Amino acid sequence: MIKRLDNLKLNIKREESDLIKVAEKAVGAKFKYFKILKKSLDARDKNNIFWLYSIAYSTENETLVPKSFKKISSCPKIVVVGSGPAGLCCAIRLVEHGFKPIIVERGGPVEERDKAVNLFISERVLNKNSNVQFGEGGAGTFSDGKLNTQTKDGLNKEVLEIFVRFGAPQEILYLNKPHIGSDILKGVLVNIRKYLEENGAIYLFNTQFVSFESKDDKIVSVKLKNTINGNESQMQADGVVIALGHSARDTFEMLNGSGVLMEAKDFAVGVRIEHLNKNISFAQYGKNYNLLPSADYKLVSHAHERTVFSFCMCPGGVVIPSSSEEGGVVTNGMSLYARDGKNSNSALMVQMRKSDFGADDLFAGMRFQRDIERRAYIAGGSNYKAPVQLFKDFAKDKLSNSFGEVLPTYGTGVNFAPLSEVLPKIAVDALKVAIPDMAKRLKGFDSGDAIITGAETRFSSPVKIIRDEKCRSVSYKNLFPCGEGSGYSGGITSSAADGLKTAENIFEIFDSTII
Repeated sequence: MIKRLDNLKLNIKREESDLIKVAEKAVGAKFKYFKILKKSLDARDKNNIFWLYSIAYSTENETLVPKSFKKISSCPKIVVVGSGPAGLCCAIRLVEHGFKPIIVERGGPVEERDKAVNLFISERVLNKNSNVQFGEGGAGTFSDGKLNTQTKDGLNKEVLEIFVRFGAPQEILYLNKPHIGSDILKGVLVNIRKYLEENGAIYLFNTQFVSFESKDDKIVSVKLKNTINGNESQMQADGVVIALGHSARDTFEMLNGSGVLMEAKDFAVGVRIEHLNKNISFAQYGKNYNLLPSADYKLVSHAHERTVFSFCMCPGGVVIPSSSEEGGVVTNGMSLYARDGKNSNSALMVQMRKSDFGADDLFAGMRFQRDIERRAYIAGGSNYKAPVQLFKDFAKDKLSNSFGEVLPTYGTGVNFAPLSEVLPKIAVDALKVAIPDMAKRLKGFDSGDAIITGAETRFSSPVKIIRDEKCRSVSYKNLFPCGEGSGYSGGITSSAADGLKTAENIFEIFDSTII
């Protein structure tokens, strides 16, 4: 019988391989089965920091039965639009049920996409269809592959198991705040592609979903366009999964024009803030910080009428250029698996309300985001450099003119500019109050030399596609919106879980042949 043991402590100076010895001593028996279930760091007392574990164990030999999937009796043609975490996990589960999905991705495969991103960073040449936002793996490919989530969906564990199955580190199954790292994640995506193609799935890269034809409230075909040569084609479809991500603004407009019911939703905008990695780690862990991984943080401030919160925190990472439209500057954060860079950064997001940008207009929020991005582009010098200020100058509405101990990591370069000319006044005011308030919980967070980079606008989709309890659009019986872009998740793990959920509903619907 497999049992669980919680609250196992391991000194930070000991190797994890010692854990089984500690556990066997606590139980008083030798194990024949041993598995780490959870690992977190207890740093409440900086003079007594330790790792805290939960494990599963057995003193007997155990046989674990792998999960099996019922197969579809027919083979409906399902088109999955988007190859981010929602689209890929939907496709994986569809394949496990015997489908052979067609995956339509406006960007390139990760190898080509990586070159396009590097070209943008080095020469500021933007590929509007293959960039940090668009391409195999979605936006998460270039933002560390952070897998922590606040949702309690039972499918979250399956998501982590899928990533491990295709090459992610085993530790993501038990770390309190798991991450893959953008360097490892690219290999995971290649392995997923190979598996899907070996099982009958077809990838159509550099291909945009531009319209569809319908009959009797059902989509019957989709129109596609090659984003390289402009050639168009038509494809019959029995079902269409919409897994767009948060940045496919032209596709949202097309869907709305085709009668797909949507609604505007609240979102957040903000900036990136950079500190020295060692300073954040010292603030979190004290003198023993060099014995531990780069420290992260999660901060929320209610000191202003608008809530401000940290998001997508990248220990030992960099701030990356993430534009997907010409004439706009968009920031994001990225770190590699080692998380050993000189700086640490996170987004600081300010809650926006529909009343800030026009609640009666479906796409007012989208234009609101775009306006901020364009102001950031102009403030940065109209050449994809990002506008920056030191916090001490931002707080006093003063133009910065030199850097202190923190140097910027933004790849395309930066330009000193007043961020008050980029962000809405309500966001500027909220950040000025929130950063010192956050410093009450994380010493040094309000360091005058901290660099603030604008603008962070792609926190979430500004619209939501309305669907029923079976993940079907209320407008078309065989259109399945899922993931972050459709308004049903907020990050890699929850998006991937929503993709699995959508696939299960598709299987149930098509297996019963009731649509």
